[in-house]
Amino acid sequence: MYWGKIIGTLAGLAMRNPWAALAGFVLGHQFDRGFAKRFRVFEKQGSRMPRVSEDFVRALFQAMGHLVKIDGRVSEDEIRSARMVMHRLSLNPAQVRRAIAWFDEGKQPEFPLIQRMREVRRVSARSAADRLTFVRLLLEVVLAKESLKKEERALIWKICVELDIGRVEFAQLEAMIRAQKGFKRSPAGDADASRVRRAYEALGISPEATNDEVKKAYRRLMNKSHPDKISSSNPGADVIAEAERRTREVRGAYEMLKARRSIR
Repeated sequence: MYWGKIIGTLAGLAMRNPWAALAGFVLGHQFDRGFAKRFRVFEKQGSRMPRVSEDFVRALFQAMGHLVKIDGRVSEDEIRSARMVMHRLSLNPAQVRRAIAWFDEGKQPEFPLIQRMREVRRVSARSAADRLTFVRLLLEVVLAKESLKKEERALIWKICVELDIGRVEFAQLEAMIRAQKGFKRSPAGDADASRVRRAYEALGISPEATNDEVKKAYRRLMNKSHPDKISSSNPGADVIAEAERRTREVRGAYEMLKARRSIR
């Protein structure tokens, strides 16, 4: 991670002061160290999310709805990202319906966002990790579109203030999420997306399926394709080989989606 050092040094050079450039380099180095540490933590965590309370989910989707509506419209990318957050939190169908209702509540102009964030702060007073996760998930949705408008950034910062998250931590989270978005648009990211798409196809479901639907599809296909299930019909070697191949394909697809979607 080196962007902090580059930006800090350039800012110092802009002041035409070598000491300012040195100070910028040192500050940038500290930022890079913090960012790298944070990135490794989240990278290790991957798509796995901690178990969270219903109050957390309620406040999250209310705040999410309020944020995405602040510019007057909710984009398809934002809706898709909100759905992915539901999957990553392993919400069941009933919880998904409640999350959608809370999202719609938050879209109302009179929604008391700051009051709700203060409630979150009281509940999560001893858990900085929960508060960071809250802001991270919000950012994943609002950064789904190409640019972040001034009023959106100002509102996110108000949320950070209420949740006792500093500017450096906020900048680290934003940089990490933007880096992940850049990866998704790279050739490696395209290949990764292709593998995920094939996993859904192998299970015969769409990316919009709930976690319960993923599990049901896996169990149904394993019950249908596993060699042990067809042994009683005395199948030929080619039939057994195909059943074994299909079983490996289904199991591999499920394991990938299980990790990506935090399926328990």
